[in-house]
Amino acid sequence: MRVVLQRVSEASVRVDEAVVGEIGHGLMLLVGIKQEDAEADLAWMADKLAGLRIFEDDDGKLNLSLADVGGAILSVSQFTLYGDCRKGRRPNFMAAARPEIASELYDRFNDMLRSKGFRVETGVFGAMMDVSLVNDGPVTLILDSPE
Repeated sequence: MRVVLQRVSEASVRVDEAVVGEIGHGLMLLVGIKQEDAEADLAWMADKLAGLRIFEDDDGKLNLSLADVGGAILSVSQFTLYGDCRKGRRPNFMAAARPEIASELYDRFNDMLRSKGFRVETGVFGAMMDVSLVNDGPVTLILDSPE
């Protein structure tokens, strides 16, 4: 499982010109699910994100978690995170989970985040989406679940 996270002051996602998910201060997540991912990967990533200290305290140090600052999450499925561009000119997406499996795991992952007390907004799985965000910091990290 791979997540590109951005600390944001606001973020939204639109499908067919309609806003389907929107947050203020919090985390924008681009979520990639690979073929081998299982429940343990989802749980590891949800725990990591819940405790990750990437928000500034009063001294300007990255000491606060999403829960500490009362932030929300905008989660968008992104199979292209597993695009392999090492050969040729067209990405190979064979490592990405098949849509019917990825959709179920993506929903389960978002439910895990909600069960930790976070407000989680989402895009629409498989849809063409327009994502807008204001990166706060900027802070951008790439997280991969353990192999």
